[in-house]
Amino acid sequence: MSGSGMRPALGCVGAPRLLAGLDTSERLDRTGHLSVHGALPRYPSEGLVELAEGIALGGRGGAGFPFARKLRAVTRSARAQDGRTAVVVNGTEGEPSCLKDAALLLYVPHLVLDGALVAASALGAEDVVVGVTRPDVERSLAEAVAERGPAGRRVRVVRLPERFVTGEGSALVNGLDGGPALPSGHRTRTSERGLGGLPTLLSNAETYAQLAVAARLGASVFGTAGLPDEPGTTLLTVAGTTVVEVPLGTSLAYVLDLCGTVPGQGVLVGGFHGRWLDPGAAREALISRKSLAAYDAVLGAGAVLPLPEDTCPAGEVARVTRWMARESAGQCGPCVRGLPSLADAVERLVAGGGGAALDAVQARMRGVRGRGACSHPDGTSSFVASALAVFPDEFRDHALGSGCGRRVLGALPLPADESPERLVVDWTLCKGHGLCVDLLPDVVRLDEDGYPARGVMPVPGPLRPKALRAVRRCPALALRIQE
Repeated sequence: MSGSGMRPALGCVGAPRLLAGLDTSERLDRTGHLSVHGALPRYPSEGLVELAEGIALGGRGGAGFPFARKLRAVTRSARAQDGRTAVVVNGTEGEPSCLKDAALLLYVPHLVLDGALVAASALGAEDVVVGVTRPDVERSLAEAVAERGPAGRRVRVVRLPERFVTGEGSALVNGLDGGPALPSGHRTRTSERGLGGLPTLLSNAETYAQLAVAARLGASVFGTAGLPDEPGTTLLTVAGTTVVEVPLGTSLAYVLDLCGTVPGQGVLVGGFHGRWLDPGAAREALISRKSLAAYDAVLGAGAVLPLPEDTCPAGEVARVTRWMARESAGQCGPCVRGLPSLADAVERLVAGGGGAALDAVQARMRGVRGRGACSHPDGTSSFVASALAVFPDEFRDHALGSGCGRRVLGALPLPADESPERLVVDWTLCKGHGLCVDLLPDVVRLDEDGYPARGVMPVPGPLRPKALRAVRRCPALALRIQE
């Protein structure tokens, strides 16, 4: 099941901070929020930097970049220009296995707005913009902004297309500025040139919520939870359904047990750009950057996905790789050609393609690494490489034809295909020209004879224009779109 549109279940280990008050209320409105958390103090720019440093606040959306360094970089860039800045909250969460930011924005939106506004006040920013993709999140934020009265006029909420790459920094800024929500391919930092060309403080919803909690508690009290070098709590999305707040340093195995599950065959940590842990590592690892780094893993966006014993690991990986290929930004060769080719190679391996199929997967991964306009090709190839390392016997058995005998249960959550449309091949007309695969490489695949491998193929909504073009340009008029 997709995380899109799902209202997450909630849980916590110890006393909640971000999720405080939700034991008695389904959603904290402005009055409820103030009764739980109290008034928000103001901080000067350097004071907010000191607070962020004192709690070792890192971004909670993926890379974990130190928040204090972002604040300083925006301040430096603003001084070198005309002094104006902007603050952007990334609430898009295009990762299907992540619901933590959606949980915050649905249930405690004022906590996120507080963090953004305290940062805006410190930086002297006029614009505070929140990027979202879910309609229910957009409604929740609109209510929260209205509840703030005149103070809410500083905040603008923008709904963007729901795609994996929408949350990439430059894609988010492009979309908020009215352009396509696609990565720019340039290495310009948003702290130098972001929203409207201004130096921009950009971070995800949980980061701002953590800042709002710390602004009230102070660094010393904030550090009473978590680890000495990684203080505080964090939010995890477990199995794509449950959002849990845990102190940093909590045992991963304990979190899984709390959610009624076990490591199974392994645990994917960090989402679809993350890393697999084998069962032994999953039982030993702690929820901390330092602990996970020992297994070459990162917490990333906080997704924790245990793989049950009764599903096929190789098939699950193939399914996700194909979806990731379809989520391409469509702007560079490694995405447009490389990721569909990688998905093809993984599927051939799973179908019993032999040793050559294993070699082909390795070759396709090498072909996309370090060459993309954004991190999507690298992240996808790393996901596959990690799976090959943790499930080597599974992939070898599939490649050699014996397989594992298990079905693919869809344990790794993906969005449901909401498009009822299919691309249909009329075999009485098809001449095998192959133009369709040139136009739709992530929908159409050819068999050994150069004809489409399937006669009916689902068309994801974003690819409908290309599918129509393929229908119009087929020399044999052998294609049609059917609902």
